[in-house]
Amino acid sequence: MQHVNHELSPMACPHALADVDLFAPGAAEHWYEAYAILHAEAPVLRLPGEGLTPERDAFILSKYEDIARVVRDWDRYPPTLSLLLEARKADPASVRAMPDIDAMVKSIATLRPNPELWRAHRQQLTDPWVGPGAKRHEAMITGHVDALIDRWIAGETFDFVADFARPLPQRTMADVLGFPLEDVKDLEIWGNAQVMSYVHGCGHNNVLTPEQSAEKFRLLAGFSDYVRTHVRARRANPGEDMISFLTQVHYEALDRKLTDDEIDGIVYAMVIGGLETTQYALVEQAQLLIERTGLFAKLKADRALIRPFTEEGMRLRSPTQGLSTRITSQDEIFHGVHVPAGSTLHLRWGAANIDPDEFDDPLDLKLDRSAVTRHLAFSAGPRVCPGSGLSRLEQTIAWNRLCDRLASLDYAPGNTFLHQPGIMLGTLALHCTFEPETTA
Repeated sequence: MQHVNHELSPMACPHALADVDLFAPGAAEHWYEAYAILHAEAPVLRLPGEGLTPERDAFILSKYEDIARVVRDWDRYPPTLSLLLEARKADPASVRAMPDIDAMVKSIATLRPNPELWRAHRQQLTDPWVGPGAKRHEAMITGHVDALIDRWIAGETFDFVADFARPLPQRTMADVLGFPLEDVKDLEIWGNAQVMSYVHGCGHNNVLTPEQSAEKFRLLAGFSDYVRTHVRARRANPGEDMISFLTQVHYEALDRKLTDDEIDGIVYAMVIGGLETTQYALVEQAQLLIERTGLFAKLKADRALIRPFTEEGMRLRSPTQGLSTRITSQDEIFHGVHVPAGSTLHLRWGAANIDPDEFDDPLDLKLDRSAVTRHLAFSAGPRVCPGSGLSRLEQTIAWNRLCDRLASLDYAPGNTFLHQPGIMLGTLALHCTFEPETTA
């Protein structure tokens, strides 16, 4: 999905620490120059007064070692959301009643408020569909990849974003959940609403204006109505899709069936996580491939290289660059910087994944890099992305079929390579030329 704000002007490339602002308009065009400065001069950068309350600070972590330590320790660095849930533990109904709490947060309050239930939620409810069990979708994804290629293969140019990378995860997620493909356009609108905070929100906390927030929840009310209609239908007449499974499963961790609200929240999470990461990963991988002479031919000749190519692509150009998702439960020291208890931590995965202290030649794409999956593009620890299996499968199938059906891929004239605002590395458009593979 793409969200264009034509009022934004590109930010100047930073040359010193004083120039670094990861959240300013146009900052995405120079994130990686900023990361080099942070690594060298301020691996822990204080944001005064930008914590959860005005008297608290936030801190940007840009080193792999620090971020890996944080994401693997829920108790010491609890998720920001857990503070909200703890505050309402004495009155569970208040979470449900709050108008500015979305469906996913409501379901987290009952289904996965702690590490044990988070793990059980993933293992029983999502792993069979978008985690290790994603292989069940191989034929379906292959069909969608071929159908999208068929739309432009007879031409001379196409937009890799609009014509391939964006619709592929939309169509895939619709099929996984059991939504008709003709509803994909509506799903795109609702998906845009779900990520509005992360695109148009202000600062590292992604704060929307009251008007933006009202529009977001107006749109999401329509999504909830849509999901509930499907949930009611599947309770009465289940099929072979994920929503049907969720309506019928006896959730062992809580020894009961799921409520409609909980299913709504799970579906919300599937859409918000299932569309963006895969789209942005594919688009950045296309650019990495085009910019490296001979790489496409190498992948065509040896398909075993496609998996390390996609992993290196996600490491080099992380789809989600960073989020403020953790709080310090006690005083901490990161790289010599004192971080008081109660501080917000902005985890900058994009910077960690090119940390020169962690990766040899971090800006090189190495198909033979050892432990190629150890990047943090999907985070790590108890809250690792539950849909990483599906995303990885989509990427692998996409590049296998593109290698089958294209003899070459290159840039068409006129690309600006500009990115959407927010915290995701989203190229707005990528116009490409190609030669079809005559033996495909």
